[in-house]
Amino acid sequence: MTIRPELRLSRAAFGRAGRAAVLATGRAPLPDAIEPIVQAHRRHHPQADLALLGRAYRTAEASHRGQLRKSGEPFITHPLAVTMILAQLGAGTTTLVASLLHDTVEDTEMTLDQVGEEYGPEVAYLVDGVTKLEKVDFGAAAEAETFRKMLVATGDDVRVMVIKLADRLHNMRTIRHMKPASRLRIAKVTREVLIPLADRLGIQVLKAELEDIVFATLHPEEYARTRALVAAHEAEPDGLLQPFADALTRQLAEAGVPAAVMVRPRHCVSLHRVLLKRAAAAGPDGRPQELQPADFGRLLVVVEENADCYAVLGELHTCWVPLPGEFKDFVAAPKFNLYQSLHTAVALAGGEVVEVLVRTREMHRVAEFGVVALGDPHQPGAPDEPEADGDRADGDRTDPARPGWLSRLLEWQQETPDADTFWSALTADLSDDREITAVTEDGETLQLPSGASCVDAAYLLGEETGHRCLGARVNGRLVALSTTLGDGDVLAVLTEPGGGPAEPYREPSGPSPEWLDHVRTPGARLAIERWLAEHPAPLRPSARTAEPRAVERAGPRVVPPGRAGRGESPIAVRGLPGASVRLSRCCTPVPPDEVTGYVIRGGAVAVHRTGCADGEQMRAAGRGPVQLAWVPGVNPPAGYRATLHAEALNRPRLLADLTAVMSAEGLGIVAAAVEPPQQLRVRHSYTVELPHPQALTAVMRAMLRVSGVYDVFRPGDACGNGDDPVRAGVRPSGGMLGRSAVFTGGSGAGVDRDPEG
Repeated sequence: MTIRPELRLSRAAFGRAGRAAVLATGRAPLPDAIEPIVQAHRRHHPQADLALLGRAYRTAEASHRGQLRKSGEPFITHPLAVTMILAQLGAGTTTLVASLLHDTVEDTEMTLDQVGEEYGPEVAYLVDGVTKLEKVDFGAAAEAETFRKMLVATGDDVRVMVIKLADRLHNMRTIRHMKPASRLRIAKVTREVLIPLADRLGIQVLKAELEDIVFATLHPEEYARTRALVAAHEAEPDGLLQPFADALTRQLAEAGVPAAVMVRPRHCVSLHRVLLKRAAAAGPDGRPQELQPADFGRLLVVVEENADCYAVLGELHTCWVPLPGEFKDFVAAPKFNLYQSLHTAVALAGGEVVEVLVRTREMHRVAEFGVVALGDPHQPGAPDEPEADGDRADGDRTDPARPGWLSRLLEWQQETPDADTFWSALTADLSDDREITAVTEDGETLQLPSGASCVDAAYLLGEETGHRCLGARVNGRLVALSTTLGDGDVLAVLTEPGGGPAEPYREPSGPSPEWLDHVRTPGARLAIERWLAEHPAPLRPSARTAEPRAVERAGPRVVPPGRAGRGESPIAVRGLPGASVRLSRCCTPVPPDEVTGYVIRGGAVAVHRTGCADGEQMRAAGRGPVQLAWVPGVNPPAGYRATLHAEALNRPRLLADLTAVMSAEGLGIVAAAVEPPQQLRVRHSYTVELPHPQALTAVMRAMLRVSGVYDVFRPGDACGNGDDPVRAGVRPSGGMLGRSAVFTGGSGAGVDRDPEG
C-alpha cells in the first residue's frame, strides 16, 4: 500500500499527534515504572482506575526523589516493589494507591492531611495505619506501640496489616544490606509477630516466603543444608510424585471428575520440619530416618465444585490405600483463617506415602491469598474489588479476621497501657500456631488458642462470667477449671448467682491466684491479675484451703453427748424396758431413720442406722441386734446430732455461706472440717444439733441451694440405705444441681453426686 506524501508523518510529528490524542481524552500516559504493576492489577481487576495509580506513583516519586535505600537504590523502588507484591495478590486499587504512598508521611515532608485531600480519607487511613511512631516521642516503646497502633487500625480495616506484611516481605528480601544486629532483630520480630499474623490472615504465599527468609537469616547453616537437599532432589528426575499425579489425572478423567492435578513442592521451612520429624523417629533398624522422595512435595487437586472434592476423595481411597488417621475435612469445618481443603494420605504400590490436598478453585485462591482474595469488606461489589464472598449481606462490613483472634487482641490490648506488657502478651498470643473451636451448650461458638482451659473460655464469655465461674462441664462431664479444651468440645460454664439481669447484684467471689497457672489467653490473664491487684489477699475471703483443718465451734457452748435420760428416751427397746439408750455418733441416727440396736457393756443399747458399718461389725462380732422403735414426739434433752457432708466446687466464701444457711435454720454447729481441695472440688463435713428431727430435711435443702454445692448427704447413705426418706427428700431428681447454680452457655442440666461420673 502506498502512502500519499501528505499523509506521511515523521516520528516527532507522530509523538506530537499522540500527545494531542492523549490531551483530547484528558488522560495522562501511565509511567513506565508502574507498567508491571498495571499488568498484574488488570489480571484481577480489569475495570480498575489506572489513572489513580499513575497519579499516586507521581506523588510518591516526587516525594522520595533523592532518597536512597541501604542498598544504594532509589527509595522509590521500595514502594514500587511493595505495590507489586499486593497487585500479584489481587489487592484492590485503593490498597495499591495506599501502598505507593505508605512511606510518604513517615519519610518525606508530605503530611497525612495532604494525602487525605488528594486521595480521600480511606487512603489516608491506610497510610496512617502503617506509619511508624517516632522514637523521639516513644523511645524504646516505639516498636511495640507501632504494632499496637497497626492492630487497632486493622480492627477497622484489615488492609492495613496486608500492606504491612507486603512491606515487611520486601524489606526481608533486601535484609542482606542491613547490619548484622539489625538483621537478627528484624528477623526475630518477623518470626514472632508478622509470620503468625500472615497465617491468621490466611496469606500463605507471604507466610511461606517470610518463613524461608527468616530461616536463612537466623539459621544460615541449617538453611544451606536444607537448600542443598532440595537442589539435589530437583536435579534428579521425579519418579514418584509426577507419575502418581498423572495416574490420578487419568483415574479422575475416567470417573468423569474434572480436576487439575499438580505437584506442589514444599518450601524450605516446611521441608525442614519434615526433616526434623524424620530425624526424631527411629526407623526399623533403630537409626534416624532420612527424607523420602515423597517428603519433598504433596499433590494438589483443584476441582470446580464442593461436591467434586468428595468425589476425588472417593477415587483416591478406592484406588489407593488410605492411611488411617490422616484424613482431615477442612471443607466442612474451615480453619479459623478461612482455609478449606480435604487432607488425606495414601500408600502407593511400593509402600511410599503421599499426601494429597483437594480443594476448589475458589478455596485455592483463598488458601493462597487469604483475606485479600475476599476483596474490600468496606466496599462490597465495588467495580475494582472482587466480590468473592457472595453470601455477604449488603452493607456487611465484617471481615473474616475480626470475629476471632483479632477481636481478642483488640479487647485485651486496651487493658495493657505498658508497652512491655503488651509486647509480651502479643508474642505469647501469637505463638500458638492453631486455634480450637468450642461450642457452648446453647450453641455459641468460642474461638480459643490451642491449649486453652475452661478458665479461658469463661473469660471469653465475659469478664463478669469469668469472675463468677465455679466450674465447668465438658461433653457432659463435670471437670476442673484447669481442664484443657479440645477442638469441638461442648462446654458449659458454672457460675455463682448474682450477675444475671433478674437477680439482685452480688459481688463476685473472684478468681483464685492458682488460675494463673492454667490460663493461655492474655485477656483472661490480665483480667485475673487486675482482680487480684484490686482485691489484695488479706481482704479476700478464702475457703480454698491447702490442708484439712477444723473450724471453730459456732459459739462457746459445748454440747454434751447425745445420750437420752431415763423416761425421756426417744427410742423404745423391745424386750428391754428402761434400758439406757445411746445414739451412735458414727451414723447419727435421726427419726425416721431405720435403726438397729446392739447391747453394749453396762447393759446400754447402742443405736445405729440400719446398714451402718460399725453396727454391722458389732453384728459380726456376735452381738445380736435388738429391735427398736422411735417414740413419736419425744426428743432427747440435748436434741439430735447429725453429721452432714457437702460436696462442692471450691470457691471463696463457701464456708461462710454454708455456715450461714445452717445458722439461719436454727442449728447449733458442733464441729466442722474442710478436706483439701481435689481438682478444685472440696468436701465440707459438719456435725450439727437439731432442735427437732424435721430440721434435718430443711437444712440439707438449704445447703444444696448454696452456689457450687452439688451434693449434700449423711455418712452411711452409700452403705445400702438407699431408701432413706430424709436424703430422698432433699436430693434433686436425677441429681439436678441446686437452684442457685447457673450454667453460662447451657441449660441447667444436672450432675451426679460424683463429678467424674
